[in-house]
Amino acid sequence: MIEIEKDKNQAIGIRLQKYIADAGLASRRKAEKMISEGRVTLNGSPVTRLGTKVDPTVDHVRVDGKMIRPVTGQSVVFALYKPKSCITTLDDPQGRDTIVKYFPKSAKRLFPVGRLDYDAEGLILLTNDGELAQNIAHPGKHVWKEYFVKIRGKISPEEIGRLKPGPVIDGKKRQPVMIRHLHTINDKTWLSVSLQEGLKHHLKKMFGQIGFPVLKIKRYSIGNVELKEMKPGEIRKLSSEEVSNLLETIGAIQ
Repeated sequence: MIEIEKDKNQAIGIRLQKYIADAGLASRRKAEKMISEGRVTLNGSPVTRLGTKVDPTVDHVRVDGKMIRPVTGQSVVFALYKPKSCITTLDDPQGRDTIVKYFPKSAKRLFPVGRLDYDAEGLILLTNDGELAQNIAHPGKHVWKEYFVKIRGKISPEEIGRLKPGPVIDGKKRQPVMIRHLHTINDKTWLSVSLQEGLKHHLKKMFGQIGFPVLKIKRYSIGNVELKEMKPGEIRKLSSEEVSNLLETIGAIQ
């Protein structure tokens, strides 16, 4: 009888991994890993079952012993021009600059959507909405991210054409990409490259494997949000219209 009541209660509430993501602690995928590793407790008891439901009004969830609560209220999204030599994490054991350095002091519980390499620069989104972050970053949502990429060498239209259907990276064929030649000066070429997924060192591996070292990466846009005239380290809050357009892009609203 007790077990039946427990199962009945489990039908109420939200999934534990979503609860953790909504608290801004991690993406839903990373939250699932935390649960599987036994780092999460529900009302004082360890939980490893991914289907576990949480009632935010009565349940207490801790991760690594720390109480967490989901962010309530309207989703807030900021656009940040991440400078080079900056880590896209909330802390760094090596003591390097992180994007937290550029967070607005009035904002709380922000975390980055996706990542940019340490030596890359450009647009990155910050939000308090874990589900929104996961959807934007997920390749299945088909949110295009445009990058300006400088490579060493003169790449031919034929070589660009071979990459467009989807490059093979780490032994796996990836999603199609869009590439436009912008200009070539001496032995350096600027390209506009749009991706729907973001593997670690994606652009460097894609061009490096056909003999073109990547010299510079600057992300210009994510979906409908553009860098425009922003300068390195500058941050701005997205308008409600921009956030709505993002939600529409990922299919969160119809």
